Amino acid sequence: MFCDFIANDSNLLRCFIIAVKCGRIRAMASPAVSAPKRETDPKKRVVITGMGLVSVFGSDIDNFYNKLLEGQSGISLIDSFDASNYSVRFAGQIRDFSSEGYIDGKNDRRLDNCWRYCLVAGKRALDDANLGQQVLETMDKMRIGVLVGSGMGGLKVFSDGVEAMLQRGYKKMSPFFIPYSITNMGSALLAIETGLMGPNYSISTACATANHSFCAAANHIRRGDADIMVAGGTEAGVTAAAVGGFIACRALSHRNDDYEKASRPWDTSRDGFVVGEGSGILVMESLEHALKRGANIIAEYLGGAVTCDAHHMTDPRPDGLGVSSCITKGLLDARISPEEVNYINAHATSTLAGDLAEVNAIKKVFKDTSEIKMNGTKSIIGHGLGAAGGIEAIATIKAIKTGWLHPTINQYELEPQVTIDTVPNVKKQHEVNVGMSVYPES
Repeated sequence: MFCDFIANDSNLLRCFIIAVKCGRIRAMASPAVSAPKRETDPKKRVVITGMGLVSVFGSDIDNFYNKLLEGQSGISLIDSFDASNYSVRFAGQIRDFSSEGYIDGKNDRRLDNCWRYCLVAGKRALDDANLGQQVLETMDKMRIGVLVGSGMGGLKVFSDGVEAMLQRGYKKMSPFFIPYSITNMGSALLAIETGLMGPNYSISTACATANHSFCAAANHIRRGDADIMVAGGTEAGVTAAAVGGFIACRALSHRNDDYEKASRPWDTSRDGFVVGEGSGILVMESLEHALKRGANIIAEYLGGAVTCDAHHMTDPRPDGLGVSSCITKGLLDARISPEEVNYINAHATSTLAGDLAEVNAIKKVFKDTSEIKMNGTKSIIGHGLGAAGGIEAIATIKAIKTGWLHPTINQYELEPQVTIDTVPNVKKQHEVNVGMSVYPES
């Protein structure tokens, strides 16, 4: 199943670490004595020059983050399909989505929402990076790649195709059944629409998908395969099949009568996660290339890591070694010391064992957590599955840029083991030195 540390199947652990940096990339605190020497080669330093998203709060990033800061729940009753007989009838469902100006009408009607979200978020990210179509025509497109992953792909197109086959025979299946179902179609369509001819593929690792994509994209830039990578995740998981499948997994909260308070990370009464959807995409670029073209540098990607829990499909490893070792390796890749990290955007899905396993692993690496603040975006918008890491990377960057952390809402009685400041219920001002987005997968 595709979910969090307690209910997952990707066998990956992912840390994604970003920070705002010097000069036009604002100065951060001096590294601790124990920190290794940071990368100085501008060809190997990777910066963020554009961001784009589709979320339950729309596609405008400032509005999205303001809603997070307000602690306004994005969870609502499902109406995209008839869920009246389902034991879970709510989700972080996207409503009033418009692709106008980004996808032509003919294609728009054929596409699964998974790819519609990807195309809009991806094109908005390119526009944000001042890489609109006219600018791209002047650039070497062989040096610009796309790496957008999805946990489940075009699930609605797939479900509709199977239903058509069973009810009316294979001849009534859509010719787009295969291409619009497979998980690499987001990267493919975005490249076709923009003419980008650099590295192009997708990664599908459940909740870790987007962060895995960021790390792989950064490595393409570091190796010199590309100057720019458009990377992230996309998912349209509020479908009859997906919600039904997660119910069968016993992974979801059942608070139908109090759905806005259903996602409650680290609270003693949490009872499962809430399905969400959307897309979060970053434009990642070598510092050298960004400076040459005069790009607006938003943040810097410092590093990440991948490890395997090697334990169980759904249960976290009791000693937390998979998560803690991943964080340690991520810090080494980023060339920073644990003392420099003072903000963590946690996976925090609101599952019984997963929330605590993640916290225990974090406390293993960060011996002194007194200066660290940690929040859970999923308490507000639900769990975006393969898109979650992309959307939450944007939330992490906005925290760095604004100096404000959004609250973890629905916290009424915190688990005693959680001794880190989780920013409960009300936003907090906090100057972030280094921010980290953690995505545990067993």
